[in-house]
Amino acid sequence: MGCYANIPTNINGIPYLRTSNTTVGTATVDLALGSYRRPLPPVGYFTVRIADSIPTGTTPTLPVTLTRNGTTRALTLFDGTAVTVADLIGGTGVFLVFNDAENGILQLMSRTVV
Repeated sequence: MGCYANIPTNINGIPYLRTSNTTVGTATVDLALGSYRRPLPPVGYFTVRIADSIPTGTTPTLPVTLTRNGTTRALTLFDGTAVTVADLIGGTGVFLVFNDAENGILQLMSRTVV
């Protein structure tokens, strides 16, 4: 007989974070989520609002990273493939992310491509 752990996610609601800066580098595009005192749950969802769009003309194949409180992590798709600028089309908007810090997962849950 096995033991099944019940891992609750977002007991107190889904955090809503806004980008405070978008930095286009030669290797990545970083969406900074600012500095917040309240930590994200180690396992759960959060919503990101891109307040300042990725500049037009940015290389569409650049991978996207998220930085929060000095920690930068790669944003991925379901299969672990890096999210690229091409996946986040449309300027500003909102997307959902699943975070599992213990297992190194930071996964885009809502696709923005048409």
